[in-house]
Amino acid sequence: MSSTTQVRRSGRRWRGSIVLGAVTVAALVSACSGAASGPNGGAGDAAAAPAADAKLTLTVYSKFTDREYNVVTAGLNKLKAKFPNIEIKHEGQQDDDKITQSIRGGNPPDVAISFFTDNLGAWCSTGSFQDLKPYIDRDKIDLTQIPDAVRSYTEFQGKRCAMPLLADVYGFYYNKDMFAAKGVTSPPKTTSELFEATKKLTEFNPDGSIKVAGFLPSMPFYANMAQYWAPNFGATYIGPDGQSHLADSPEWKAMFDFQKQLVDFYGGHAKVEQFKAGLGEEYSADHGFQRGKLAMMIDGEYRTAFIKDQAPELKFGTAAPPVLDSKPDRYGGAFTTGTIIAIPKGAKNPGAAWELIKQVTLDTATLVELSNGLKNVPSTKAALTDPKLEVTPEFKTFLDLYNGGKLTPNPSTPIGDAHLKAVNDFAEKWQAGNVPDMVAGLKQVDAQINDELAQKRAGG
Repeated sequence: MSSTTQVRRSGRRWRGSIVLGAVTVAALVSACSGAASGPNGGAGDAAAAPAADAKLTLTVYSKFTDREYNVVTAGLNKLKAKFPNIEIKHEGQQDDDKITQSIRGGNPPDVAISFFTDNLGAWCSTGSFQDLKPYIDRDKIDLTQIPDAVRSYTEFQGKRCAMPLLADVYGFYYNKDMFAAKGVTSPPKTTSELFEATKKLTEFNPDGSIKVAGFLPSMPFYANMAQYWAPNFGATYIGPDGQSHLADSPEWKAMFDFQKQLVDFYGGHAKVEQFKAGLGEEYSADHGFQRGKLAMMIDGEYRTAFIKDQAPELKFGTAAPPVLDSKPDRYGGAFTTGTIIAIPKGAKNPGAAWELIKQVTLDTATLVELSNGLKNVPSTKAALTDPKLEVTPEFKTFLDLYNGGKLTPNPSTPIGDAHLKAVNDFAEKWQAGNVPDMVAGLKQVDAQINDELAQKRAGG
């Protein structure tokens, strides 16, 4: 996969999408308030499908580029088997801001593809993406073929305004040669086992600096993000009352205690930062795991393709992420996210747009080809078991996690991913020793998140 692909699918997702949460949501509210009813306004009856011989052009916006753009364009053109006279105009390098600007200007694409699931609440609540329920009901679409967690990150407060277009799943990677050399016989299943394996696998230089890290506590760094760790500890963001309760959560406290335990083992934050500074970029061939500087890590399924391309000699295994000792039932679960596809408000050809969305999100053959080309997890259960799906033992781990019934997505909120950024900012300060009182610090994070939620509910 290209480095462009991985930036969008990586732990940096929250850094990129926060721009939408902070800047563009207000524009969306302005653009979409009082949206008209009917197929072009996001409500009402489903627009009719085009005739089999209909001649029209469907415009699709996405952020895909380079090789990925070609893979996705080929997938979009599968629609021509049913509608041979429909042309697909796929415009890549179109981010969420450009989609928003097109909606505000009254000239949106027929179909919008977004990499940022964390912004779905804003898209849905403002009406900028149309409600797909009339189409789903009319065509009797069985959504149970999509795992619950994936269905949840493509809807907001019961409104389905998007469909999933492939998924990412975050699992556990380990270096097999290092395990054998240090007598670690199997991947850890609990955080206690992870800490013991870390101690065995870590190597220090004579001056006490880190030579090889068993498992890195740095956050945010690589795929070490609060949202990717949280499911392993059973930590959640928003309570049933719609408020943030991090300070009252023993799971969040356990997660940050574990992070500090790792930092202390390495001799403190300064030594961890010194080691981290010597690691390669996340999507370069010099990635720390690929160069034998990290023995274990959490990362997405896409890393298997990176290793094949950049470090084919590396002997590695994959497994479910280790879980908090007190929550063994969570083992076999994982964090999930993915790409979403929708019909923007004001689309000129909504009926044909829906036919395209059905093709790329529900047709098994199309999904398998996209998965093989992009090296992401296909988003329907049927595609997971299709014989044409290219599956290595390392990639199969992620398919099993996806189909295991224990996936955890980020909650869809009207504040985009502002809550994720707040928690990751706290994690960064905490590991640096700049938060003397964890509970007090988490209460400040709660207050920040709840203030943003209140402003959004009040129309701010």
